[in-house]
Amino acid sequence: MDTARRHRRNHFARHPSAFLLGAQLLGLIIYPLIEDAGAGRVLFEVFGIIVLCLAVHVVRHSPVPTSLIAAIAAVVVIFAVLSALRDDTWVEATSAAVHALFYFVTAYSLISYMVRDLVVTRDDLFAIGATFTLLAWAFSYVYLFVQVLQPGSFTGPINPGEPRTWTELLFLSVTNLSSTGLSDIVPARPLARGVMMFEQLAGLAFLAGLTSYLVGLSMQRIARRVPADPPRDEAEQD
Repeated sequence: MDTARRHRRNHFARHPSAFLLGAQLLGLIIYPLIEDAGAGRVLFEVFGIIVLCLAVHVVRHSPVPTSLIAAIAAVVVIFAVLSALRDDTWVEATSAAVHALFYFVTAYSLISYMVRDLVVTRDDLFAIGATFTLLAWAFSYVYLFVQVLQPGSFTGPINPGEPRTWTELLFLSVTNLSSTGLSDIVPARPLARGVMMFEQLAGLAFLAGLTSYLVGLSMQRIARRVPADPPRDEAEQD
């Protein structure tokens, strides 16, 4: 039992980004199931707090101070609890803002964690997916913040006059960040359109920068493995 537990701890220590990515992907299934339940809001926030703890653990080795990320996470937890207990516009807007801030800072920390390595590790590959989900989550909370400030910012074919649920906004964020354009949720006001354009640019920059990063490291690895050709004069003399 101790050996198995130690093996799980070692696996988590070596690949923390994999667990964060797994939790985020699991949330894609859990959130829609509990969103309309009686205690769904509380369960939603509890699962979100678990993801926060995983995120803080993953970025502990990044250049961003862990204390700063933990402090933001603590504020997120406070407003998550308040938003679950109180139906208040100010609380909901502040909660969305601090959630977005936390996910943006965590995504930046993961990017810094990846680019400082000279070798692409397996955890870096998981970190790429985790960073994408963190950015998608961050923009979904930005959308929620915009919707609270300007009701009617987003609309859809089902109940077009009603506020969009967080799952709908997350769906919009993922399709927008990945540039698939398959969302049935659309912006209806100028500020919402502006934020969506910003996310599209961020998604393109992330994918382009990531590609350059991976290609650059691959070329460095090839250069280290392949010896340099001797000068032409020396080759002719030989």
